[in-house]
Amino acid sequence: MFADRARIIIKSGRGGDGHVSFRREKYVPNGGPDGGDGGKGGDVIFEIDKGKNNLSDFRHKRKYAAENGEEGGKRNCHGKNGSDIVLKVPEGTVVHDAETGKVIVDMSGDNQRVTVLTGGKGGLGNQHFATAAMQAPKYAKPGEDAIELEVVLELKVLADVGLVGFPNVGKSTLLSHISNAKPQIANYHFTTLSPILGAVDMGDGQGYVVADIPGLIEGASEGIGLGHEFLRHIERTKLLVHLVDGASVEGRDPVEDIRAINQELEKYNASIIEKPQILVLNKMDAMQEGREELLERIKSDLGYDESDIFCISAVTGQGVDDLKFEISRRLGEMKDTSVTYESEFDTSNIRQEALSYEIEVNSDGEYEVFGPKIEKMLGYTNLESEKGFAFFQRFLKENGINDRLESMGIEEGDIVRMYGLTFEYYK
Repeated sequence: MFADRARIIIKSGRGGDGHVSFRREKYVPNGGPDGGDGGKGGDVIFEIDKGKNNLSDFRHKRKYAAENGEEGGKRNCHGKNGSDIVLKVPEGTVVHDAETGKVIVDMSGDNQRVTVLTGGKGGLGNQHFATAAMQAPKYAKPGEDAIELEVVLELKVLADVGLVGFPNVGKSTLLSHISNAKPQIANYHFTTLSPILGAVDMGDGQGYVVADIPGLIEGASEGIGLGHEFLRHIERTKLLVHLVDGASVEGRDPVEDIRAINQELEKYNASIIEKPQILVLNKMDAMQEGREELLERIKSDLGYDESDIFCISAVTGQGVDDLKFEISRRLGEMKDTSVTYESEFDTSNIRQEALSYEIEVNSDGEYEVFGPKIEKMLGYTNLESEKGFAFFQRFLKENGINDRLESMGIEEGDIVRMYGLTFEYYK
């Protein structure tokens, strides 16, 4: 089954913890610290696979995680880095943040391989914390946490031309005549259930790609039927070829059909209706009279220029070659207007938010310091020991917390609270 949308959870690897150990060598009874650093966690990477044309691989598995980094070891041994996880997607896949809907990355153009989530850094071993006053530190730094994010993958096919129109107007037949695509063709509604790409060869290495967008219906822009799933594929195209049953073989009014499809395109995305459009009246071999009257109605009621209207028969091939070359000519006059969606969501900010902290002054004039980074530090620091408290003080200084408190007007003897712990502030 064709799948052009998937919702998954991705998770980078956690950094390995730094190690606490001391040299134990013969004749060296009091060896120094030799705890190694933890390994870096694996990244989550998206990569374009030219052999894929849908997102069906992501329908049956929701969670994808990179490997965690290993803990550091004795004798300054560095922990092994976690393996990356590479998710292969078809070209044209847009990765959105599930919560906000913002674009993280558009996997097209230059974005052939992109790191979306970075693994956590490995923690430092206790060897890094040795000083002249503290020669045997009994603590190490834990690795950075993993980042987990729910994302929506959305495939928007890459094609120069979008072939649109109501079901059963002959789009598949036309595509099979002008390109290398071989869609299934039958005389009933909704034959085409997924977008089909066809390459049109114009010789001398020239050509273009046409996407047969499945038959639209009224209400598609509101998501009726499979409206949204189909309409999104039109957004990247440069030129629209709007196919209509000009002969009213099924008793429908061509003018009303044209108006209805254009309204659905505009409701979904107003920029789509501004794309250049060629109106193609199909099945005209079955129309013996009334052709001129129909053309006049289209021009007067809908405002089409005569140069934008083509009369063809996709079954017999009448007028198809002229249409094929007109599409090529128009594309040749266009500048490169391919759509690549800009990133709106920086995943690196997720880790920065996790490392941030806030300071507030409560009603008693006490300074409350809180945030994930503070809570994590207190979790691995023994404040009961002199060395642990010295590490805690250095943490406050190196992370700018002392400077921030002073900028807020703290004075000696004022109370500072951190997750149930109370301190008096002294410079």
